[in-house]
Amino acid sequence: MFLCSTRRAFGAAVLAAPLALHDRPASAASSTTFIDALHTDFPAADRADRLALYGWLVGSWSTSIAAYEANGTKHTSRGEIHAGWVLEGRAVQDVWMTPRRPERTPGLQPLPVTGSWYGSTLRVYDPRIDAWHIFWNDPATQFYCRQIGRARGDDIVQEGRLESGAQLRWSFTNIKGNSFHWLGEISADGGSTWRLQVEVLAQRN
Repeated sequence: MFLCSTRRAFGAAVLAAPLALHDRPASAASSTTFIDALHTDFPAADRADRLALYGWLVGSWSTSIAAYEANGTKHTSRGEIHAGWVLEGRAVQDVWMTPRRPERTPGLQPLPVTGSWYGSTLRVYDPRIDAWHIFWNDPATQFYCRQIGRARGDDIVQEGRLESGAQLRWSFTNIKGNSFHWLGEISADGGSTWRLQVEVLAQRN
């Protein structure tokens, strides 16, 4: 099982304050050449059937997020997800964020439990194991996670482990053409019991 690392437990890392527009270096401007090399409009033809497991995620989504402290206290926020085909269509890459971009202003305070995400997932299908390598990287909260993702019935389940040994289970459930439900759970007893940390309700834009 693959490890996830953070300065603190998942959902409690500190936010790096968003850069004001005038603080962003000129070199941060979008590079058409880079985007063209990374992005493609279609999945790779030689594995398109397998890539369909995450292919439905491609597009833009608005999200409602609920995060739960260990004592059950609930915190809510809104966010965005944007996903597309990359690397000659052999992978899906996405960006998840909360709060939404218009709300990410200098001096923004970290959201309780989750922190203020602005991270990207690379999802790569591996035909050797008939599963997906999941790489989540979030420099805003300093949370990095590698998992293995597979279909489980009608759901998609991704599993990994924190450096502390606690297990993480991130699941896509109730997947429909224009909506899905995502669950982030943690287990400190080897998977005997699970505690819900974060849930995301997403609606396609």
